[in-house]
Amino acid sequence: MRARLLPLLIVLMAAVLLALGVPLAVSLAAAQQQKVVVDRIDDTARFAALAQFVTAGPSGSRRTGTDDRLEALRSELASYYEVYGIHAGVFYRNGSAMANAPDDWFVPRTGEVRDAFEEALLSRRSHDPRQVWPWQHSRLVVASPVIRDGDVVAVVVTESPTGQMRSRTLRGWMIIGAGEIAAMLLAVGAALRLTGWVLRPVRVLDATTHDIATGRLKSRVAVAGGPPELRRLARSFNEMADNVEEVLEQQRAFVADASHQLRNPLSALLLRIELLALELPEDNEEIASVRTEGKRLAQVLDDLLDLALAEHAEADLKVTDIGALAGERVAAWAPAAEAKGVQLTGDCPPTTAWADPITLSSALDAVIDNAVKFTPEDGTVEVAVTADGDTSTVVVTDTGPGLTDEELARVGDRFWRSGRHQNVKGSGLGLSIVRTLLTACGGSIEYAHHEPRGLRVTVRVPRHGES
Repeated sequence: MRARLLPLLIVLMAAVLLALGVPLAVSLAAAQQQKVVVDRIDDTARFAALAQFVTAGPSGSRRTGTDDRLEALRSELASYYEVYGIHAGVFYRNGSAMANAPDDWFVPRTGEVRDAFEEALLSRRSHDPRQVWPWQHSRLVVASPVIRDGDVVAVVVTESPTGQMRSRTLRGWMIIGAGEIAAMLLAVGAALRLTGWVLRPVRVLDATTHDIATGRLKSRVAVAGGPPELRRLARSFNEMADNVEEVLEQQRAFVADASHQLRNPLSALLLRIELLALELPEDNEEIASVRTEGKRLAQVLDDLLDLALAEHAEADLKVTDIGALAGERVAAWAPAAEAKGVQLTGDCPPTTAWADPITLSSALDAVIDNAVKFTPEDGTVEVAVTADGDTSTVVVTDTGPGLTDEELARVGDRFWRSGRHQNVKGSGLGLSIVRTLLTACGGSIEYAHHEPRGLRVTVRVPRHGES
């Protein structure tokens, strides 16, 4: 969840910072240019005031006192160019120069200078030149009309280099960018702390839920930290877990008590059946059927008690050599398999796992017992132990009749038995007990077809304990 929530927060904060930073950068560039434009407007206004008193016309005719004023204007323009490197000139309406610096600079026929010149002829002063960005190597053009007696007689044009202005803008942008990066880092740090604070109770709740789902019903959520809503959720979860544990404990107690209490009346009933059988012929089919059903009922009660104890018992997990343990179980079941004419073999190299030896031993006993029970004479049962990554496995295969796909989906359910095996001794609880035992120690059991025929049972247990 953190991997999904954190990028979302970062994207939102980046969007906010960009929404603030981009307009600020644009405003800074506009302010820098406006400052230069205002300065150039002041300069062109001063030159226009000087040119206003130059009475010589574009034909070169002069009046008395014109030479001094024209020379003063030319001197001002030359000094202006030498000091600032800005092209400046005063041009008559026909584009000829009254005075200019440098001497070879004139109004071109096209371009930005010509556009500003034409605009000034309409008695409009340049006030909003096109924005110059730091990556553009263009020049800034400002024009101002020279007005005498209400008419535009000439135009003052300046063409300024923009290197310093662009440098100042770029420095301002770098400062803004550094501020944005610093703000983004702070925002990411705050987002990390915020998501950690919000999601820590969720992670604890998830881990506790997993513990309860795998049989550790005593696990509870520590109600500490996080938003008030999640703290309330943790308290509610603990209350629910307490109620569930209490209900399950009552169910286990009921099953155990019922199994135990029924054993005595059933034993007395079986004893009376045996006494009754003494009064009947030995080959009486009815009494034989009653004996079989009585013994089966006794087996069901024993398995119910074992299941209740398995659900209640706490697993004693430790590092266990399941290769050696599986080898012991193969050796223990070898006489029973031999008596039935079934070949029982084991490939059990030393392999460690994190398991309860007694619980795993009981689970393997049930699986091997089932395999031997349903394998016909001259069949084989194989037990193989392997390790793969974080899991150790015990695979038990047989050459019995196997199960259909529909039966594989139900195998392990309580009291379920295949319709083909109703006459085989058993209660239908053995594999349910196995699954309960394995779940208690963090393991699992799987069923699949074994080619060309038979059943393949895979018991998995973790190789390492949870840290």
